Amino acid sequence: MLYRDSPTVEVTLRVSTSPQDVWSLVTDIGLPARHSSELQSTQWLDGATGPKVGARFRGFNAHPALGEWSTVCVVVEVVPERRWVWEVVGPDGDPSATWAFEVDPGRDAVTVRQWARMGPGPSGLTPAILASPQKEARIVGNRLEEWRTSMAANLEGLRRQLEGAAPSDPDTSRSPTQG
Repeated sequence: MLYRDSPTVEVTLRVSTSPQDVWSLVTDIGLPARHSSELQSTQWLDGATGPKVGARFRGFNAHPALGEWSTVCVVVEVVPERRWVWEVVGPDGDPSATWAFEVDPGRDAVTVRQWARMGPGPSGLTPAILASPQKEARIVGNRLEEWRTSMAANLEGLRRQLEGAAPSDPDTSRSPTQG
């Protein structure tokens, strides 16, 4: 698995609620910070208050191996009550990652999906890959697994908020894949 192939990871969960209730939570940029060990906080920028194409927000992060940093993200797609997508602006101005939440209504439950794709621009992984190109697949795979773990925590937190039920595992049958 190589960074240049824009690998992607996705986590999906079915929850018994309305699409509107899920949408109100997945569009709260504070949701991931409440459940992530890496994302510490978020804030909308330039007077934005929610996802709208062109809106920007900043994420503040901390990771034992990577230190502390912040990123600026730009909302690139919004389909109300269905999907919103944002890009993390990389060091050269190109997206270093793309993230999304999707909401699919069903007859008796809603499927909520969070996914992320690496690249195409450089990211915080780039220096490690350049320093140890023979370890690129392991570096990328480890990072995707960290993302998957955080996404699973986000969706479990969302489920607990919506259903008020005991914790269970989201559908983690989808492993990191090539994008």
